[in-house]
Amino acid sequence: MSENLDLVRSLYAAWERGDYSSSEWAHPEIEWVIADGPDPATWVGVSGMAEGFRSSMGVWNDVRAEVEEYRELDAERVLVLESRRARGKASGLELRNMRSEGAVLFCVRDAAVARLVFYWDRDRALADLGLEK
Repeated sequence: MSENLDLVRSLYAAWERGDYSSSEWAHPEIEWVIADGPDPATWVGVSGMAEGFRSSMGVWNDVRAEVEEYRELDAERVLVLESRRARGKASGLELRNMRSEGAVLFCVRDAAVARLVFYWDRDRALADLGLEK
């Protein structure tokens, strides 16, 4: 198992418990991307990542990601296939009742995540990366 995969697994250990408080793993100039969904956007830097996270995830309570599969794509990239659960703050709507299978692409450089691409639609992630299910 590579160091990059170990890093991603350690992040998900916290994220699966709903703990998104740490950013020590992020490169100072991290590029955080929401590739699809209702509000695709890109933020740069740790403060930009925090702003993007609040903007996109702030409408949800009790956000949880459960890993289905880790895929080491090459020496720098790890793809995580995940299922998500959350409850809308205003509506109370549960995400698991909607399509909630997504993916996250981690691009690691010098033991830090330099680019993080969040996909709401797993099929789009696989297509963008030229991968099969």
